[in-house]
Amino acid sequence: MQIGIWISLILYFGLMLGIGFYAWRKSTSNSEEYMLGGRQLSPSVAALSAGASDMSGWLLLGLPGALYASGLVEAWIGIGLFVGAFLNWIIVAPRLREQTERYDNSLTIPEFLAKRFPTRAFALRTVSAIVIVVFFAVYTASGLVAGGKLYSSAFGDLIDLGNAGNYQIGIWLTLGIVLAYTVVGGFLAVSLTDFVQGCIMMLALVIMPLVVLYSGQGGGFDQAGETLAGVDPNFLSLTSGLTFVGFLSAVTWGLGYFGQPHIIVRFMAVRRVEDVPTARNIGMSWMAISLIGAIGVGVFGRAYAVRNGLDVQDSETIFIVLADLLFHPLITGFLYAALLAAIMSTISSQLLVSSSSLTEDFYRLFFRRNASDREIVTVGRIAVLAVGLVAAFIAGNPDSEVLGLVANAWAGFGAAFGPLIILSLTWDRMSGTGAVAGLVTGAVVVGLWIALGFNSSFLGGPGVYEIIPGFIAAFLAIILVSLATQSTNEFRPLPGREPQAAE
Repeated sequence: MQIGIWISLILYFGLMLGIGFYAWRKSTSNSEEYMLGGRQLSPSVAALSAGASDMSGWLLLGLPGALYASGLVEAWIGIGLFVGAFLNWIIVAPRLREQTERYDNSLTIPEFLAKRFPTRAFALRTVSAIVIVVFFAVYTASGLVAGGKLYSSAFGDLIDLGNAGNYQIGIWLTLGIVLAYTVVGGFLAVSLTDFVQGCIMMLALVIMPLVVLYSGQGGGFDQAGETLAGVDPNFLSLTSGLTFVGFLSAVTWGLGYFGQPHIIVRFMAVRRVEDVPTARNIGMSWMAISLIGAIGVGVFGRAYAVRNGLDVQDSETIFIVLADLLFHPLITGFLYAALLAAIMSTISSQLLVSSSSLTEDFYRLFFRRNASDREIVTVGRIAVLAVGLVAAFIAGNPDSEVLGLVANAWAGFGAAFGPLIILSLTWDRMSGTGAVAGLVTGAVVVGLWIALGFNSSFLGGPGVYEIIPGFIAAFLAIILVSLATQSTNEFRPLPGREPQAAE
């Protein structure tokens, strides 16, 4: 391991820990500050924090790996995500920012739902908190898998314990650094580090494909096209081999945005509602540049590998392979830091949301209703540590695929919370019983779909992504049950509106 790489990484780690210490000094005195940063995020911090916590190691490992292996047809996932993120900023962001504060300053999604539908408060808080903790344990594990792959691929020669041993070291190093600044600095530390990490990720995804394409051995765009045509004449086609079911399974990833607690919690923390359009423009610009860069890494990386006879054993490590081959050690270290940034920004956000649910929706609800703010912050820090350890256990298999784990957790949240959040913010006649029905239905349908293997093969054909049946079933459950159980004591009216009587 060259000294230049370590210089870059040490500077990066020092910056992250420094931000955590700054946030600890500035904003961890009470539960609102620890969990939402006092609702004082600027548009730029909120936007990049939402983006960085969203994309994770999937952006630099999973998506480039899928494109490297299968071609441009895999870009439909990115297209679907872009559309979903834009609609999320339009539909959910301004309403959630306003309504969570109006409904008694709700600090978590379960708390907001409980105050929106007070007669079903207990069921909503407990069920939604269970869903959050279970799916986030899996989601956090996907980030630790990415950290393990990074260490075993790039740093294994430092302390070589074999592939499995190096992978385990990577998991625990990644988790340890994230825990250090998340436990200490809370939401503000996570958001500020996300902002910095988002900038690093975007810069890396601009640099990498350009260098791969135009370096001495890259051959340029025309040469890359010829090389890829030799691999597969349809490698650069967006539609070759794409079935209708495959298209739906790809683009419906965008539905997941409406139900991702670690993303939409950023909307709750924006300084004011009027800042949302500015944050949206910043966030969508960042996302467009980053997705195009990730697509470029996968596509042009495949051309480079073929032209230069590279044997890439795991397609999800193409970013790491290229970073090691093409750059000065100081730049390589920066690119590794970008990958760590993608991984750590998401893990820290997920750990904090899980911690918030465990403290506000379990500890305060079942054990200490009158717990002081200091006590809640302490319990929250312990909960961060506990969820991180569970995720490390789940991530223990070095053969785990980042994209697969992300897909399962993304679908679980999208189906369980997506219809619930959309309708609770926009539909006056939604009832508390309908909210519980939708939450349970979405989570159960996704779980059963995965357990039955329908996401791999459905009715003898290709698999159907589990978010599709889960999202549809939850939406229908909310509407049908709400219409059947509607009454004025089932909900609190949306801000500025009067509840409508049942017909």
